[in-house]
Amino acid sequence: MTFEIELNGRSRTVSIERAGPVAAGMGRFRVSVEGRSILVDAQRTGGFGLSLVFPEDEEAAASVQLAPGSAPGELLAYLSGRTIAVGVNARRTGRAAAETGAGADGEQKVVAPMPGRVVRVLVSAGEAVEARQPVIVVEAMKMENELRSPKAGTVREIAVEAGTSVEAGRVLVVID
Repeated sequence: MTFEIELNGRSRTVSIERAGPVAAGMGRFRVSVEGRSILVDAQRTGGFGLSLVFPEDEEAAASVQLAPGSAPGELLAYLSGRTIAVGVNARRTGRAAAETGAGADGEQKVVAPMPGRVVRVLVSAGEAVEARQPVIVVEAMKMENELRSPKAGTVREIAVEAGTSVEAGRVLVVID
């Protein structure tokens, strides 16, 4: 399978192919990014998690939590204490958004990237926000994650309050 991945405003071509048997949520894959290949042992951890081990570099490993993003073709990836929006096949889905939030038309939802607890709500309903402005802070895996507005607009709804426990993918804030 080949994907167009947009990360931090840069688009990359990523190919993934099986490099061994896949069983019980675990398998070996050859992942190529812009023509550079690496073997990856991947195993599901929970509903939205992946444990990645790189057999060619036995000391390298990563744990990635994934959750649906606020728009079609968007995933939220939680890695090393950071939450990053990743556009998958963004050009095909029309989600090739610039850092300014251009192309984020209509209602946009800010969702929890993984299970956690709301620490702070930084905006109020009816408030105007800029693209990439922090709107809510969620604590997950002992790390605070500042979630940002996907576009400039007005906060239509805040679905949680500080102290609320949330599941991955739960809508936290709606921006019009």
